[in-house]
Formats: sequence, C-alpha cells, structure tokens
Amino acid sequence: MRNIFLITFTLFSICLYAQDNSLNVSQNMQGIEKQSEWFDDLKKAIPKSINSNKPLLLFFTGSDWCGWCIRLQREVFSYPEFKNWADSSVVLVELDFPRRKQLKENIRNQNRELQQIFGVRGYPTVWLVTPQIIQSNDPENPGNKINFLKLGTLGYVAGGPEKWISSVNSFLVNK
Repeated sequence: MRNIFLITFTLFSICLYAQDNSLNVSQNMQGIEKQSEWFDDLKKAIPKSINSNKPLLLFFTGSDWCGWCIRLQREVFSYPEFKNWADSSVVLVELDFPRRKQLKENIRNQNRELQQIFGVRGYPTVWLVTPQIIQSNDPENPGNKINFLKLGTLGYVAGGPEKWISSVNSFLVNK
C-alpha cells in the first residue's frame, strides 16, 4: 500500500512539474512574439526601411562568442524600453559572425561584405544608416542601386537601455 502511495505521489508530482513547465514555455513564447523584428537579410530590411522612412540599425555581432555583444543584447536589446523605441524609430538588422552556428551562404557573404563596407573591426558595432535608392544611368548595367547615408556608429554603452537609446538618438536628431 505504501509503494502504491509513493508511486501515485511521484506521478502526480511529475504531472504538476510538466504542467508548470509547459506554462513557463508558453509565457516565454509570448515574450518572444512581442520582441521587435530583427532581419538577417538586408534585401528584406531595405524596403521596410524606405517604406516606413526609418533608418536601418545594423548590429554587427558575434552572437555565440562575443561577451560584449551578449551583454549588449542582455542589458539593452532585451528590455521593453528598447523594443518600444526600436518599433517606432528604426528597422533592426542583425549581421552575425558566429563561430559555432552555421549561417546560410548568402547571409554569410552579405555580412562579410557589409563588414568591409562599414570598416567593422570589433564587436559589437552598431551603425545607423539610411538607405537611398540611386537610379543607374549606365546602359550596360541598368537598374537601381542602394547607397547608405551613414548617421552614426557606436558599440556597447554601459547604463542600460535608457543610456544606450539616448546615445543612438543623438544620431537620429541630425538625420
């Protein structure tokens, strides 16, 4: 009888634990859904930037190895203040240079090219830029080209989301 009680109690505890964890996962997923949209493909972010008249925030990061990048994400990007500011002010683009995670080849090539264009030598580096469409007059190479108007750059700023956003807003005032 005692063994039956212990087995029943153990099964009941396991069921409660599983139910509690599923609730936590559900709550975490709701938090993830509320995060700002980060693009990894610049070709998808540029039209949104142009249509919304918002600059691009290009976040050059080593997401799985760079301590300062992880700290910036944890101390700034994960806060509701940043999300609210980003939703109303910029289009977010993450340009990742991971060591353990594999990226698609086109994204990896895009990130390397942008790293060279913007002269990124360390991480994290954040550039605010405004994309501009330039009409090509070259008959051999017709079509539109994109030019980036550089508004400013920064990296990790201590002091949480308010201090970081204040630093970035100084670039947007001059826009």
